[in-house]
Amino acid sequence: MTVLIIILVVVLVLLALYVIASYNGLVSLRNRIENAWAQIDVQLKRRYDLIPNLVETVKGYAAHERETLDAVIQARNAGMSAEGPHDQAQAENQITGALKSLFALSEAYPDLKANQNFAQLQEELTGTEGRIAYARQFYNDTVYRYNTKVQSFPSNILANMFRFAEREYFQADDESRGPTQVSF
Repeated sequence: MTVLIIILVVVLVLLALYVIASYNGLVSLRNRIENAWAQIDVQLKRRYDLIPNLVETVKGYAAHERETLDAVIQARNAGMSAEGPHDQAQAENQITGALKSLFALSEAYPDLKANQNFAQLQEELTGTEGRIAYARQFYNDTVYRYNTKVQSFPSNILANMFRFAEREYFQADDESRGPTQVSF
């Protein structure tokens, strides 16, 4: 009889340890996702801060390209007010397209292309774009691990019990992946 009680206690202790480890793993992944989103947000804010300076520099050389400049500012404002991965991704896709058009303007204005301030801002923005891409990748990798754990048996039982919901990926749309067409 005591052997049966010992086995039952060992099984219950192992089950409790499994539940604790699984719960803590889900919490850890959820917190990693929040941290990864915060890192994306930091880089996006840096990008938003650079855009007005870039637009002002371009205005001096290509003032009659008002439509392109307005599109960049509108996209920036949409990005700053977006909430959640889906809305933020859509806004960032608009910004990416608008910035491609803005940089394409430099090809038509050699003086702008040669401007030191424009070149420096373009370089900073390019570096920021690289950091944003890395942050997005890290975020999506973390979401993948989290969603896999939330969907996998037996941790999905625990995830449902404690209301761990799947998270959205940060995805680019088809338009922002391709080249921008600019005509003058």
